[in-house]
Amino acid sequence: MKILCILIALCVLAGTGTVSALPAGTGPDDLNLVSTFDGGERYSAGSYDVVVLSGTYREMGRQYGSLMKDELLAVYDLVTEKPLKNGHTIEELRSYAAGKCELQPERMKEIYAGMAETTGMSVEDIKVLYYGLIIYVYGGSSCSFLATWGDYTPDGTLVVSRNWDLPDSVSAFDPYNVLVVYNPTDGSNGVATFGPAGMRPETLMNSEGLFIADDNAVDSGSSITMNDRPDLISEFFRFMLDYSTLKQLDAGVMTTRANNAWIVNTAGPEEAYSYEETIWDVKRRDGNGMIAATNHFVDPEWHFSSVPAENSAIRYDNLVSLAEQSKGRIDAQKMMDIRDITIENGGARFLHSSLGGDSYSTNHQVVFVPETRTLWIRVLDKDWQKVELAPLFAE
Repeated sequence: MKILCILIALCVLAGTGTVSALPAGTGPDDLNLVSTFDGGERYSAGSYDVVVLSGTYREMGRQYGSLMKDELLAVYDLVTEKPLKNGHTIEELRSYAAGKCELQPERMKEIYAGMAETTGMSVEDIKVLYYGLIIYVYGGSSCSFLATWGDYTPDGTLVVSRNWDLPDSVSAFDPYNVLVVYNPTDGSNGVATFGPAGMRPETLMNSEGLFIADDNAVDSGSSITMNDRPDLISEFFRFMLDYSTLKQLDAGVMTTRANNAWIVNTAGPEEAYSYEETIWDVKRRDGNGMIAATNHFVDPEWHFSSVPAENSAIRYDNLVSLAEQSKGRIDAQKMMDIRDITIENGGARFLHSSLGGDSYSTNHQVVFVPETRTLWIRVLDKDWQKVELAPLFAE
């Protein structure tokens, strides 16, 4: 990757006057270099932005802030516009975000500091940006997970997927979704995240082929929040940096106490797990070649009698049914086909669908093959885009 950037730069200096794309004829999935800053690189992959960062955490923050400055500022404006109109002050937003970030690792705080240096924003406002989705969304989230391997795939290779479902108002952030690849020089794993620029990532993969994402579970596990515990979702970044095997990731998830109810979904090259978590307990579900999750607990050991969240049981049953119907044939393309079926047509995807009196859509989708680190991403109203993560992770 670095050699490629040097060659492109030499072409520009030689008088071409423009940044050249990767060699022609190598397929539609190649990345086109857009800009560089201090060791960081910004690419386009079809209609998607891809940012590749390298260095210390402060340096990666600086690169992120410079390469995505316009997008970060635009997302910040969107995040703060509605609460300010509703009578909240910027000081209130900063105080809220500062409290949420207080228990985060220093590595994350170094990234914030670097972003502040190159965006012109304060560290306090970078934290507001990070928790922007929680500040912006007045309503629940409704996501889903499906992983298949063994007898469910043509050659046993694991294929994992997730849908990130939120109210249609969140579509305001769709133009700012970005795939960010962090390559820290402290010996930690490379980490890739996908979501709106600057916001807390909820879909993450690493250079060792691990995957982690979340589903909201307050309807099963209670809405009680423990403010003296780290935000479990922000811990995902630490997990991906530090853990290289699914066994290690499993130990990390099982021993990290949740700050509120979540369903946490993980996968590695050979297997996938789904964890149902309350602030008091966590139960791990294993699959036999297939595992699905939506927004309610399904482990019978909970002994719950409550009705699952609206549409959650329907989406769960649909995913299981579709996986069974396609057993033995679920490669990445088939997984994308399954993920594109709307709930009205027997799938799990929302497309301006009614949920709890609001309109919901699947804002982004991911399909990932851990063994090869091959990723497909999709944002609402855009096409699927393939990105080979392996070459983007530093060796």
